Amino acid sequence: MTLDEKKIYLKEYREKNKEKIVEYCKKYREENKEQLEEKRKEYRKTPSGIKNKTISNWKEKGIKSDNYDTLYDNYLAETHCDLCRVKFGKKGDGSGTWKCADHDHASGEFRNFLCNRCNLKRG
Repeated sequence: MTLDEKKIYLKEYREKNKEKIVEYCKKYREENKEQLEEKRKEYRKTPSGIKNKTISNWKEKGIKSDNYDTLYDNYLAETHCDLCRVKFGKKGDGSGTWKCADHDHASGEFRNFLCNRCNLKRG
């Protein structure tokens, strides 16, 4: 069986057995809930997990981008607020200088990375 034939076979199998596969996956998740949650927790600590969560948060907040990967790379590279030029701090350090992705709330268009204080002032 060639690779293309195998792909076609698997696609047809999934289509014919969709309900069976869904039920199997549901049962597997129920029986392995703790192990899967532990894997999720570990993944969230990896660079890929952190990146995916950050981008997911941006999307939930309405930030639109043609290329989230490039936006994330720029996010990592930025060290100072684009308005007040303060060095970014960490969230929860009491300084209010943690990094925020500023965007237009009406259009979702990303503007720049600001400290939380400048982001709140800008609105």
